[in-house]
Amino acid sequence: MLNTAAAALVALSALAPTGAADEEVTAALEVVTVNGSGCPAGDADVKSDDRTFTIGYHTFLARAGGGSSPLDQRKNCQVNIRVTVPDGFTYGLARTTYEGYAHLQDGATALNRVSTYLQGTSPNNTVNNTFTGPFSDSWTTYYRPNASEIQWSPCGSPRNININAEVRVSLGSADPDRLNVAIVESSRGAVRVRRC
Repeated sequence: MLNTAAAALVALSALAPTGAADEEVTAALEVVTVNGSGCPAGDADVKSDDRTFTIGYHTFLARAGGGSSPLDQRKNCQVNIRVTVPDGFTYGLARTTYEGYAHLQDGATALNRVSTYLQGTSPNNTVNNTFTGPFSDSWTTYYRPNASEIQWSPCGSPRNININAEVRVSLGSADPDRLNVAIVESSRGAVRVRRC
């Protein structure tokens, strides 16, 4: 009877999807750096675990009008992530989300751009969100590639994941004496692991 039960388990395991076992593989995710004109080194709160990360920003904002300088109109923040997986597995950025707030007068616009790429390559996945004044509300940018669009690290040659986010504010035809601002408050994301 035991042999019959064991044979049944072996048969059922053969029917399980091959990707299911990959998702159980242990991965170690580390946010190595968070740095840029919108997030000076040490100016962000970072939390991470095996496959996910969350970052809270303190000064990641762009502004125009109301006495702002031209340098205030564009800010960026680059996040560099190291992922360690067992031999025979690879990884890629499965998703990332940015959240913030914008206050724009009539005639002003703002842009949140998020680009992702692997160390040693050029940015090749970019998501843009544009906001047009009058606008005063929270916003969210989603990057959710399907499995075929994920940038997988080359097997046997691990590469850090880079996420470069920027926020811009353009005064346009808005009253130059009034402040327009776009703020990035937080970001979060996760990696996916698969067999090579």
